[in-house]
Amino acid sequence: MEYQSIESSVKRPLFIYGASGHAKVVIDVAEKMGVWQIRGVLDDNPALAGSEFLSYPILGGIECLDALNREQDFIFVAIGSNAVRQRIANSLIAKGFSLPILIHPSATVGRDVSVGYGSVVMAGVVINPSTQIGALCILNTACSVDHDGKLGAAVHISPGAHLAGSVTVGEQSWVGIGSSIIEGRMIGCRSIIGAGAVVVDDIPDDVTVVGVPARPIRERRFVSNPGGGVA
Repeated sequence: MEYQSIESSVKRPLFIYGASGHAKVVIDVAEKMGVWQIRGVLDDNPALAGSEFLSYPILGGIECLDALNREQDFIFVAIGSNAVRQRIANSLIAKGFSLPILIHPSATVGRDVSVGYGSVVMAGVVINPSTQIGALCILNTACSVDHDGKLGAAVHISPGAHLAGSVTVGEQSWVGIGSSIIEGRMIGCRSIIGAGAVVVDDIPDDVTVVGVPARPIRERRFVSNPGGGVA
């Protein structure tokens, strides 16, 4: 769907799926939008059921879905792992739930920008004109995507990362904190751009790259938390 600001005096019921550091930021974004009434948090860890998360009750896990109203209740999947977030979101959609778009009021969104369902755009983000943001994406604090960019589903752009014009990022890829991608590059699916890396060449699927300029590494196990950002 094309991004439009939401103005309504009636707040919509929203449940957050996932109790994590990332979920804290998601909740803050939803609160600041002023159009959502957060009813509670869902998490599949049974030890958390009955406790509170940022003053909201943790209702339980997936077993709670039957008690929700599929026609009125929205669920946002606040899980940092791209693959897990997409898997859970797909199961919620199959059950008939709607996944909203959350955009922090301080974000700058240009004209002719589309943002897919289940995506979050955090504080200080800049999305320039004619850019397509896929479903279930995380655009983390103060990152930027310049004109004519294209992000596939379940992409994570970490804090302070910058994508120049006409950059394409494939499904489930992770662009690490403080990294940069020059104009017109194509990043494959499920790849990782390490923290602080500078990408000057196209990157294929299923590759981790690090350094300046960014180069592939043979084994991901040698990189500690290469993407930065949420766990």
